[in-house]
Amino acid sequence: MIKDSEVFKIGKLIKPHGIKGEISFAFENDIFDRVDCPYLICRIDGIFVPFFVDEYRFKGSETALITFEGVDSEEKVMQMSGLEVFFPRKYFEEESDDDIDYSWNFFIGFSVVDKVAGNLGTIEEIDDKTINTLFLVKNDDEDLIIPATEDFVEKIDAKKRILYLNLPEGLV
Repeated sequence: MIKDSEVFKIGKLIKPHGIKGEISFAFENDIFDRVDCPYLICRIDGIFVPFFVDEYRFKGSETALITFEGVDSEEKVMQMSGLEVFFPRKYFEEESDDDIDYSWNFFIGFSVVDKVAGNLGTIEEIDDKTINTLFLVKNDDEDLIIPATEDFVEKIDAKKRILYLNLPEGLV
C-alpha cells in the first residue's frame, strides 16, 4: 500500500481528450518528464493507485496529454477526470540534488530547521490558495505558518527529509 509520505502531488487530471483514452493533465511540476519512472499515482477514494504511462505529449508549458495502460476508452478516462496526480518520492530522490527542481508539495512531511530557532516542526500542508504560498508547520507546542519562498531556503536534505531555513527575525 502506498503511503502519503512516499509521494508528492504534481498535478491534476482534467478532462478527456478525444475518444481513445487520452486525458488532459495540468501539472505543477514536470518531474514525470525529467525522471525515469514508468508510472504516476492517482488518489482514488483515499487510496493511492499507480497507473503505468503509455505515452504523453506536451500541450503547453503546464499541460500535457497523457494515456495510461488499460485506460483506453472515453468512459474510463471520464472516471479519472478531476483526480490528483502524485509522483513517487523514491524515483525523485535517486536524482542528484543539483539536478532537482523542487515543487512546494515535495516538502510535505519534511522537518523544518531554522538557522536561529532550530527545529520548528514538520510541514503538514502547503497552502497555495492565495498569491503567497505558505508552509503549515506542526509541532508539539503550536502550529506555524511560514511563507514558502526560495529566499528563506538555506539547504535541502531530500534524503533525510529536512528543509533548512534562514527566517527573518521575528517571523517565529
